[in-house]
Amino acid sequence: MPNYRRNFVAGCYFFTVNLLERQRTLLTEHIDLLRDSVRRVRRLHPFHIDAWVVLADHMHCPRIRMIFRCVGA
Repeated sequence: MPNYRRNFVAGCYFFTVNLLERQRTLLTEHIDLLRDSVRRVRRLHPFHIDAWVVLADHMHCPRIRMIFRCVGA
């Protein structure tokens, strides 16, 4: 079996989200709701957004870094 080398970066993510109906403009029409949702999730699960592109029908988040908490000692 081949021994492939892979670069694993724990806690870094890239994602793109598209609206099902691409002619809609929900993401920009409701940008305040999107921002509020991100704030609420960040309170529960801390992360850092390096960049985020929000367009009318889709959005790209090229890099999110998770912030891990140490529990216990």
